[in-house]
Amino acid sequence: MQVIGIVGLPGSGKSEAAAVARDLDVPVVTMGDVIRAACRDRGVDPDTRHGEVAQALREEGGPAAIAERSLPLIEDALAESDTVLVDGIRSGAEVDRFEAAFGDDFRLVSIEAPYETRKERIAERGRDAGAADGGESLRDRDERERGFGMDDAMARADVVVDNTGSLEAFHDRVRRLLTEGVDS
Repeated sequence: MQVIGIVGLPGSGKSEAAAVARDLDVPVVTMGDVIRAACRDRGVDPDTRHGEVAQALREEGGPAAIAERSLPLIEDALAESDTVLVDGIRSGAEVDRFEAAFGDDFRLVSIEAPYETRKERIAERGRDAGAADGGESLRDRDERERGFGMDDAMARADVVVDNTGSLEAFHDRVRRLLTEGVDS
């Protein structure tokens, strides 16, 4: 059994890593889906209130609240597969929770890319119109996520994947991590 968590700032490549996992039939638990479900439960739009609800969940249930809500989903996936990818870890507290639950079977991968590269990627996806149209800018998103403790989580990674090369090279690297293990 292995639970591979991925952490990285917006636009670093977490969704691409999850896509590779899905292509390999590795189940993906997306922590953002837990937040989107909480948004729907609260009757608010996840597209505009995602960050606000994420912060509220952490204030209400502690810094590992989203990880805690993700555990049953991970355990269900492990009943069907030897490997599960957890997309969207945001803090050291979440890393602590997953380490407590899975011990040495939990490994953390930090996906990293420079700000300008991430900004271009997000603009291509049409997801960072910025504060001018009422949206949240990439700098604001970075600041919010760093406020959750993302820098601590990234610093604790077992493996750092630099995602500045080609998409194909990145996919190959992620595929190797998923098929050969993080320690190989």
